[in-house]
Amino acid sequence: MKKQARYQGVIDYFLANVPEAETELTYENPFQLLVAVILSAQCTDKRVNLTTPGIFKKYPNPATMSKASFDDLFPLVRSISYPNNKTKHLIGMSQLLMTSFNGAVPMTIEDLVKLPGVGRKTANVITSVIDQQPNMAVDTHVFRVSRRIGLVPMTANTPLAVEKGLIKHIPSELVHKAHHWLILHGRYTCLARSPKCASCGITEFCKFYAATNKIQSL
Repeated sequence: MKKQARYQGVIDYFLANVPEAETELTYENPFQLLVAVILSAQCTDKRVNLTTPGIFKKYPNPATMSKASFDDLFPLVRSISYPNNKTKHLIGMSQLLMTSFNGAVPMTIEDLVKLPGVGRKTANVITSVIDQQPNMAVDTHVFRVSRRIGLVPMTANTPLAVEKGLIKHIPSELVHKAHHWLILHGRYTCLARSPKCASCGITEFCKFYAATNKIQSL
């Protein structure tokens, strides 16, 4: 199967079956999403969603969080993985938003990665979710699923290489949705250790399925 046909089959399936894919993080504004995404690193969305209401109640915006002390904020973050670093990141991020961005979350990758706790993946999430920019955030699910299906070659062994491969073949207007398609597929169907191929709707286009079932990919 040619790569473009594989992409088209996967895209057509998700457009038909998951047309409104979106983040499972709970948020009401760009600042809340930024906080949630920073907290979500190596942590489940479920745990983050249990934690953020208490944080947002006490610190609803960058102005209030920028004035928080470590000892004030840490108890609200402590149930999250790496709470020490993430507490420091949230305070530093809020302070920089106030001093450099007038309290507003910037919407460019270049500005976002200046914030403590924000790398390229987080910046891609913020710009694609909030502004629907064609930026592909590559987390562990996107990395695994895109390589396993065959959307990118197994030699694409870094998140950036996977990101570039996906962006090259996915229509720009669908990139922000495709990010969530791949995450959700990896989270609930294409599991790391025991993928649920029997209930997967895209096996026809999947290199892994073809190989493990000893059939020739079309």
